[in-house]
Amino acid sequence: MDEVRGTIEEFILDSLLLGDDSRMPSATDSLVETGVIDSTGILELIEFLESEFGVHVEDSETVPENLDGIDRLTAFVVRKAGEVVS
Repeated sequence: MDEVRGTIEEFILDSLLLGDDSRMPSATDSLVETGVIDSTGILELIEFLESEFGVHVEDSETVPENLDGIDRLTAFVVRKAGEVVS
């Protein structure tokens, strides 16, 4: 789980914040509300999750409960990766 979280944080910092670690949100902050991500960024995030972790994000799963925050993203990926392995 820590490895997943670190990979997600690295993506956010490098791809969405362009290396500006002063804007890095806390694990529980909303990525949308903090201005880290917009609708285009969400598409980029989904593409990253699918390629990096080998999970498929269904349209019905593109909700804040899964994708809006580092903790939520981490839990979502771990849950989806478990489905892939099963």
